[in-house]
Amino acid sequence: MGIQKQNDAAFISGEWKDKDWQGRAAAHHKGYARLLQKGKKNRILKQLPALHEEAFSVINCLNCAACCKNYSPRFKTPDIKRISKYLGMKESRFIDTYLRLDEDGDYVVKQTPCPFLGTDNRCGIYEVRPSDCERFPYTNEDVLINRPRITLKNATFCPAVFYVLEQLLEDKQVE
Repeated sequence: MGIQKQNDAAFISGEWKDKDWQGRAAAHHKGYARLLQKGKKNRILKQLPALHEEAFSVINCLNCAACCKNYSPRFKTPDIKRISKYLGMKESRFIDTYLRLDEDGDYVVKQTPCPFLGTDNRCGIYEVRPSDCERFPYTNEDVLINRPRITLKNATFCPAVFYVLEQLLEDKQVE
């Protein structure tokens, strides 16, 4: 049967089928991990584009923005060049103003929520956003199965990742 399409309100309120979807994601954590490690990768990869489209037909990121409110993408050199040019800033000033180096040596925003996130959950630099933001939540690419630690973390706060993993979990052909 699979997850039935719900309206955005289910995710705004944190409920999924009359349950807290984040609680359900936590309860299914081991199942997700097993699926990502031992599942039939080629079958999973073939399903991702359609599942991605389906997830975003019922989930509107503007109703959530948990990624922008709680986490930072990596700002790679091309991102820094593109964004600083867009903002009319020198790269060094952009870095000093908005970024810091994390424990992995990657540039990330100094603060959360992201300084480019508007009160309407829209991105102020959307046209030139970092490549990590453009690709997030990786539900239509192999990162979903090739980097299970990231996928499992993302499932705790991103309803789209939760949606895709739930669909895969219910599909016995991918196990």
